[in-house]
Amino acid sequence: MKRGILAAALLLAVAIILSACGGKDSASKSKAQGNSGNESAKIIFLELGSSTCIPCKQMQPVMKAIESRYKGQVNVVFHDVMKDRSISQRYGIKLIPTQVFLDQSGKELMRHEGFFAEAEIDKFLKSQGLVPLN
Repeated sequence: MKRGILAAALLLAVAIILSACGGKDSASKSKAQGNSGNESAKIIFLELGSSTCIPCKQMQPVMKAIESRYKGQVNVVFHDVMKDRSISQRYGIKLIPTQVFLDQSGKELMRHEGFFAEAEIDKFLKSQGLVPLN
């Protein structure tokens, strides 16, 4: 009997959490959340992860390389979703790391979950008309 009640409570909690994570804010809020420094960038690259997650740590050098290679064209922003859980709700994050690419108006261009190889990010950015500097 206790097991059934516990299972029902767990299912209810999961349902509440999933419904809360499904909502998205307006593009203006997305843009405001992404802008931190390079206002003229054509694309905002949001890395939504955690400083303690291994694949998230593996993304750090990739983000630095992209920021350097596309200087002035891409604004790379890291958010630790464990420290600020509202960001995971805002973007409907299901797992980390998640990469979200926004245009200048805050419209989502692309989303990827898990480790994202540098070469694949390059392909995407080039498909958006960006030109690497080096």
